[in-house]
Parts: sequence; C-alpha cells; structure tokens
Amino acid sequence: MVDRIVYESHSHTPLCMHAEGLPSEYAEVAWQRGLKGLIVTCHNPMPDGFSSHVRMREDQFDDYISMVKQATDKWAGKVDVRLGIEADYFEGYERFLENQLQSADFQYVIGSVHPQIAEYRERYFTEDPFEYQKNYFHLLAKAAETGLFDSISHPDLVKNVTPDDWVPSRIMDTICKSLDRIAATGTAMELNTSGLRKVVVEMNPFPEMLVEMSRRNIPVTLGADAHQPERVADCFVEALQLLHECGYQSISVFLNRSRQEICIQDALASLKDFD
Repeated sequence: MVDRIVYESHSHTPLCMHAEGLPSEYAEVAWQRGLKGLIVTCHNPMPDGFSSHVRMREDQFDDYISMVKQATDKWAGKVDVRLGIEADYFEGYERFLENQLQSADFQYVIGSVHPQIAEYRERYFTEDPFEYQKNYFHLLAKAAETGLFDSISHPDLVKNVTPDDWVPSRIMDTICKSLDRIAATGTAMELNTSGLRKVVVEMNPFPEMLVEMSRRNIPVTLGADAHQPERVADCFVEALQLLHECGYQSISVFLNRSRQEICIQDALASLKDFD
C-alpha cells in the first residue's frame, strides 16, 4: 500500500453552530479514507456580534483549542490532527485578526470572504449583481494582500449568492486581475469540493478559474469544507483529477504555516485503495 500523504485541510466543529461531530470523529473518517492528516479550521470568533450565529464566541476560543488537542492526542501515530482556523476577511478588522492569529499555535490559516452574511450584504450590496460579483473578487485580492492568510478559501463563493446572474465570461477580466494580485502575494488558493452541494453545482472555484490560477503558478490547497464527519475528503479523487486537467501537477498543504507540496499523481495513488 502507498504511504498516506493527503490531508483534509478544511473542517469544522459544533462550535460554529452549523456543523456536527467532534474533531476525533472527523479524524476517524480521515483514517478510514487513507489520509495522513486532518487540519481543523473552524470559523474564527469575531467581535461585536459579527455574524455570531455561524461562528464560535470569543469566550469559546480556548474550548476550541482544547477540543482539537484532544483529537491530536487521541489519534497520535495514526492521523496527524492539526490546529487551524478559517478567519473571515472583512475590511476594518485586520488588526483584530492579526492579534487573534498570534494568540495560538495555528498550523494553517484560511482566509475567507463570505458574501452571504448579513454584514457583508449591508456594506457591499448593490442593485447590480455583476458589480457585486466584481467587488467580491476585489476583496479576495485584498485579503491575500494583508499577508494574514495561507490560502484563500472557496474563491468563487459569490456565484451561489447571485446564481441567476452568474456569467463568468462577463467578469473574467476582473477575476484575472484579482488573480494577478493574489499571485503577487504568494498566497495559495483553495479548491473546495463542497461546491458540489451548493446552488451552482460545481467545485469552488470553477474550472476556467483553476486554469487561470495554474497559469499564474498560484499554489492550490484542497479541502472538503467538512461540516459532518462523513464529508471528510469528499470527492478528493475527482478534485485531484480536475486539478490535473486544469494544469496543476501538485497540491499544497500548510504545516506550521509552511507550505509543502504533494504530487497529484502520488496523492491519487495514496487514495485509490480507499476510494
């Protein structure tokens, strides 16, 4: 059997109030599916009640760290469970985030722009859905330019907020300009398989955007955005094949905030016995 080398790099906990199962349960599925490791990346706490219904409270932060450590200890020697975080990028909260990310030994930090939350809509809503989409991609680039994040998650999520007006060809120039800015920062971007369960049924981002990311040598991370244990490594084989078709030869994983590359063909070989 080929060595285990693949990580699930995007998973959640019940603390975000829209996920089920403890990290140890996610780690068990990771073991069953041939993964080397699991990085737990629940939604970060934010101040002032910011989208409080979909994230842990600030006073639960230590509980989160403890929850992940319990799984790390329990699965030591079998599944490499690491502490990560999915941190919202929202203009004006950069200093708060910088301090928060320095407050724990995070192994991996995902940067997210969530255009579906009320705070985002209140600040950025426009009657023109294409302008709304364009601004979203501008904010993805701004997130990367902060230098706070290792990878930018589900980077076309806005298509599920404006599905009736999602015509990528109309904003591809905007997308490419944002990708140019992201590439200049060295920040990675995520292929998120949970898009297959959303309104626009395709992984995030869409294939043409993956091609443009590959052309710019933007590193790519892979995550299922698992909110239930059974979602760990969901559709990873299909995702790896898609990445290869779009020009990628490797995926990236961050450990100790340091990027490591995994050959896609080796990753596929390591998963085939568990697929």
